[in-house]
Amino acid sequence: MEMKCECINSMLVSHFFPYRIASVHNICVESICLYNLKRKMGGFAKEVEVSTSLPPAKAFKAFAEDLDTLLPTVAPQAIKSVERLEGDGGPGTIKKITFAEGYGFSYAKHRVDVLDKDNFLYTYVVIESDFFNNTVEKISYETKFVAAADGGTSIKVTTTFYTIGDNQITPDLMLQIKEASEKRALILKAIENYVLANPDV
Repeated sequence: MEMKCECINSMLVSHFFPYRIASVHNICVESICLYNLKRKMGGFAKEVEVSTSLPPAKAFKAFAEDLDTLLPTVAPQAIKSVERLEGDGGPGTIKKITFAEGYGFSYAKHRVDVLDKDNFLYTYVVIESDFFNNTVEKISYETKFVAAADGGTSIKVTTTFYTIGDNQITPDLMLQIKEASEKRALILKAIENYVLANPDV
């Protein structure tokens, strides 16, 4: 996977790749964007774009439809289990991700809002997690899978953090976001490698 550096009036965690915090200014370090925080529709948002050699249908299947199955299979050192609490996997589904010991936080609950196989659009919201620490209300991820000229996929991700009340994204929380983002990046890269190595998946 590769990332295009595109800052969109915000500074928040990428869905697929980490960023390196150097200072709170408009900078670009190691092709990962940092931008001053900006409110967007009641939250703080960032838009990023990453690329994969997987074609759109395959990328959507791996990173949206089959993600729950692949996570504990490909990354058992990070993901202990994914449990469906409500729903059939489509919109309205609630699932609980339990992280492995030592991951940094123990669990997260996701609600699927959109799983559009025809338009390759996947949106989910993290509605509960010990990561929130009475600061974050929820985190929304909107992911669009767009065909690239080389046959692969451009994955465009909008991540929006909604804080509780007037809470701001503090330096300490930014550091936690950075660490969580780095771990997520390793997991999703492992999924890409697994799918490439197992084309029948």
